[in-house]
Parts: sequence; C-alpha cells; structure tokens
Amino acid sequence: MQTCWIIYNGSLTHDKFLDQALLLKEAAEKKGLQAILVKNYELLMNVHESLSTRPDFVVFLDKDILLAKYLKNAGIPVFNDPSVIEICDNKAHQYLELAKADVPMPITIIAPKVYPEFTIMHTGYYEHVLQILQLPMIIKEAHGSFGQRVYLIETREQFFDKVEELKGVEYVFQQFIESSRGRDIRVNVVGGQVVACMHRQSATDFRANITNGGTATEIILTERQKEVAIQAATALNAEFAGVDLLFGENEEPLVCEVNGVAHIRNIYNVTGINVGDAMINYILSKIGAVVI
Repeated sequence: MQTCWIIYNGSLTHDKFLDQALLLKEAAEKKGLQAILVKNYELLMNVHESLSTRPDFVVFLDKDILLAKYLKNAGIPVFNDPSVIEICDNKAHQYLELAKADVPMPITIIAPKVYPEFTIMHTGYYEHVLQILQLPMIIKEAHGSFGQRVYLIETREQFFDKVEELKGVEYVFQQFIESSRGRDIRVNVVGGQVVACMHRQSATDFRANITNGGTATEIILTERQKEVAIQAATALNAEFAGVDLLFGENEEPLVCEVNGVAHIRNIYNVTGINVGDAMINYILSKIGAVVI
C-alpha cells in the first residue's frame, strides 16, 4: 500500500488547520492510500541523518518552507513544491512573477527596503507613489493570510502613518479596485484545471474573506475568469492554487493573489466539491501510480 504524509502546522491550534488535513486524508483513503497526518514539529530536521521512515509522497499544507525543502532534498515528492510555497508566501515576490507573465492584476508597486531605524520620509518617494496610485489605495504586507495585514488607506495621514509603521517589513502598494469592494472570487486550480470556485462577498469590509465575516455562494465562471485563474497558477508553477480574482472595469477579472496552501473547507461547504479529491488524483497521475 502506498503511503502519503499530510503535513500541517502543529503550533496552530485552530480547528480549521486540522480540518484541512482531514479533508485530504479522506480523499487519499478513498484512493486506497495509507494517509498519515503529521504535525510539522513531529519531523526532526537533522540534516546529517536520513529519515528513518519515508512516504511515497507528501501533501504539504503548511508554510514551513525549510521542512518542505528538507523533505524534497531527501528525494520525497512534495506537493506543492517548496519553491511554489515560498513564492506564494511572499506577495511581493509573487507579484513580480505574475507581472513577468503578463497576468492581469491591479497596479502594484513594491516598497523599497527601509531599515527600522532610518526613514525615506522626506525624499519625495512616497509622494510619487501617491501620485501614481491615488487614494484610496491598498497597502499589503508581503506575508499574511486570510485577508490579514492588508490595509485600506483612505487619507494621507493614514498613508504616512502606515509606511512609518512598516519600516523593516516587506510590503507592496496596490491600486484599490473600487468595483470589487467587498467581493471577489476564489478559484481552486489543480494541475492547470479549474476544480471549484465560489463568489465571496462582505457588506461590512472591503475584503471578502470568509474569515473576516464574508459569505460565499456558488458562481459559474466566465471563460475569461477561468483563463486568468489558470494563467496565474501557471505563472507561479503552482500545481495546486487558490486564485483570488477581483472584479475590474466591466467585470474583467484581475488577480488579487495566489494562495499556494489554499484552505478547501469553505469551498467544500459551498459547492460540495472536496478539492482534495482532485489534488490526490493529480498527484497519483504525476508519480505514475494507478488511480482507482
């Protein structure tokens, strides 16, 4: 019997992280696999020793990039690849790659590195950003999930306070898409194919994330929305991706961001589709196993 490890972060105590792993375990067991849930800290990364036991592959549901690289270096197939997890975990790096592939997205400016004890406040740089993007705009930290560390900036005072607060932090300035205020689409892409999608909406927040109080409903994607979601996942070499699409001018899709470790419970609740089934089928086809 083939074995897979489903790795999640054991330090995160919220049930949704274990729940994510359980959905993948269920999908794997339906295919006759022995699926073992593994907390990231249960694997000792002794770089001088080989693993005493090893699975046929790993489904990596965490952002412990060093552990993912450790397992890949041991010759174990890891999904997503550690390089994908790493680039998706840093939105500034991600936007560089999306722009290189001409993926449609809001105008984005990556903030320069400013050390905490210094400032570029009186150089004219921030005024130039304000001139290009105008207010309101989005300031988004490079690291953050579930809509956290994303700020709607509506006044100059908020703008200058936030850039001073974020000295020493990687972040981006981004055009605010007013036509998409409080609404977006989550699209789950597996192996270059759209597997499931949902429309998310919030009446109380500029972000549509369900974690922030948004609600979700089923939606039928346009061909253009499908095309852009797949293009974004492909640009980052993401075999599994949760692509968030905004509604631009005339409802044209714009990529908000791509999640390399996308949670799949909410989309399951909305659509009845366990994205884990497609993920396991894709992995088995890729490693040459027989899909039953």
